[in-house]
Amino acid sequence: MNKNLIAFVSFFFIVAAFGQTKELTLEDGVMQQYRAFRPDQVLGFHWIPETNKFVYFEELGRKLMIANPNDTKGTELVSLSDLNEVLKADFRSFWGMEWKDASTFILTDGSKYYAYNFTTKKGNLLATTPDGAANSTLNNAKDLVAFTEENNLYFIDKNNIKVAVTAETNSGIVSGQTYARSEFGISGGIFWSPKSSFIAFYQKDETEVADYPLLDITETPGKLMSIKYPMIGQKSEKPRVGIYNLATKETLFITPKGAVDAYLTNLAWSPDEKYVLIAEVNREQNNMSMNLYDAKLGTFIRTLINEKNERWVEPEKPAFFPSKTSNNFVWSSEKDGFQNLYYYSIEGKLIKQLTSNKFVIKSILGSNTKGTEIYFEATGPNAMNTLAYKVDLKGKQSLLTKTDGTHTVALSSDGNYFFDEYSNHSTQSKSLLVDSKLKETVLVESTNKYKDYKMGTSEIKTIKAADGTTDLVTRLIKPSNFDAAKKYPVLVYVYGGPHAQLITNSYLDGASLWMYWMAEQGYLIFTVDNRGSENRGFAFESIIHGRLGVHEIDDQIKGVDYLKSLPYVDGNRLAVHGWSFGGFMTTSLMLRKPGTFTTGVAGGPVTDWKYYEAMYGERYMDMPAENQKGFDEANTLNYVKNLEGKLLLIHGTVDDVVVMQHNFALVKKFIEAEKQMDFFPYPMHKHNVGGKDRVHLMKKVLDYVIDNNK
Repeated sequence: MNKNLIAFVSFFFIVAAFGQTKELTLEDGVMQQYRAFRPDQVLGFHWIPETNKFVYFEELGRKLMIANPNDTKGTELVSLSDLNEVLKADFRSFWGMEWKDASTFILTDGSKYYAYNFTTKKGNLLATTPDGAANSTLNNAKDLVAFTEENNLYFIDKNNIKVAVTAETNSGIVSGQTYARSEFGISGGIFWSPKSSFIAFYQKDETEVADYPLLDITETPGKLMSIKYPMIGQKSEKPRVGIYNLATKETLFITPKGAVDAYLTNLAWSPDEKYVLIAEVNREQNNMSMNLYDAKLGTFIRTLINEKNERWVEPEKPAFFPSKTSNNFVWSSEKDGFQNLYYYSIEGKLIKQLTSNKFVIKSILGSNTKGTEIYFEATGPNAMNTLAYKVDLKGKQSLLTKTDGTHTVALSSDGNYFFDEYSNHSTQSKSLLVDSKLKETVLVESTNKYKDYKMGTSEIKTIKAADGTTDLVTRLIKPSNFDAAKKYPVLVYVYGGPHAQLITNSYLDGASLWMYWMAEQGYLIFTVDNRGSENRGFAFESIIHGRLGVHEIDDQIKGVDYLKSLPYVDGNRLAVHGWSFGGFMTTSLMLRKPGTFTTGVAGGPVTDWKYYEAMYGERYMDMPAENQKGFDEANTLNYVKNLEGKLLLIHGTVDDVVVMQHNFALVKKFIEAEKQMDFFPYPMHKHNVGGKDRVHLMKKVLDYVIDNNK
């Protein structure tokens, strides 16, 4: 493969004399996994629309190259210096580019949007958004941009004039932003129609949602920063979907068919712009209706699909239209126990269940130009994988990726080729072009960036869950000088909650590099993905409903039993660490299974679920009035007298996800119970600690484990 395609982002290390290898530092383990140790890859790969040509970056995004599947030897399309000269701009790289058409791409510096035509080598300024603009969203034609300022929605028209879509003076009425705290797969609040005749948008009324105070210590005196935080069982957001008509300059609103605080999720436009499809979920989250609305009138037409489940119904993917000329759509549902694809007419008639897999479909990647084949990514039978498949409208399914692992796939416009970049247990990264007959062309195969370092090994095995039948995947990291005749202390790293999977078939098996540093300090690092975690189907994940912390703890203890069965494990020197739901698990394990672990470090833990936000918390726990027994059972504050060993609690002081009240309430209970524990705040950090301060965090965590797990 032409060396020009290789992204030279690797570090070059000199092996010391006498064959000695380098040792990881903790800073390496925290900061360099995706920097110095990043594999050789094709950077910035994009298919050019309506062609089989593609572009990629060289010189770390400062040069744009073009190639095609028949001749992967790239040639320069445009350099950054030439681009900046034409646009009179100051771009530092091509990162973030979007294609407008087969010869034009868009770049933005955050406020200005530029178009560049590489055929004519000319460009122009498309739009300028104001300082303070957020949530900027281009339309499909890439010639209009919508954005928010504070709580209102605007767009820049083709004359570069700012147009107001909303003009709310009440700051509690918020338009164009994500809502429901980004649950239900929601990642934005602005939805251009396919031909840009309309802008649909979320509007949320937060006026009755409680203000939650966060302390800003950067000013003198410190001041309170209020956020809207709807706690479980309390008043929540009231949503509407607005539809702005660019021709009439008028806005109409769609409100929930049910209660005013039901959820309006997974909005989609029909290809002909006649309809808007919205998945409405009741606040109890056990009843979902896919409703169809007239886009011009805002009137309800019919319910297309209804799903109910006594545990929960959680739509996360909008309706997908495989053809631009048909309103038939594909709906993703786990109603049969696994995410599968169903093909419906716009009348709500099921035409065909396209897949009947006993494994999880993760996302729809796209369709071919005829709309007759749908491409998707799924785990396949091994839940640790991410593979690519296609299925036609008759339900014929084919696997596209030949090798087990974690694949990222990008389709060409006509579906004749796809770009595939993957890693697995033994492959750090491999980049391929694959044609319609699944013939592969290797673009880049990375060298092992860790080859000169002392690195331990990772073992993937399965154990039985506490139910005695379900297989759970485990990962055990050993040091490079592992000696089976010795007894090793163990750090158990845990998350354990929904929408997370810690062990994957990727390089390092999904582990963080700091775990390999910790192994070199003479530790084993152990993880088990318990029931309740992701990518094993609805029954596996939903077993936790109403009783968070019960089955998860039982499965983690099965992991402990497995560890103690190993002759090289010191069963008297076990420690546990986790963050967020993993912090909840850490405190729960320390307090509900006292004596199992000598040491625990809980970061950002939920301690009492009544303090958590409604959208996530009510799905898994219902409301306290409905499930007080479950809330009491899960409440870590009720078990403080059980504490044995050393426990460190950590929290970001402006955490807006798991608010600091959780840890403060737990600390107060420990004081009342006359129990000693440790607490460490990270001032002005949110739910996690990022940047260079993360090195400080992990040193704090791991030093605490090493010093106390004796």
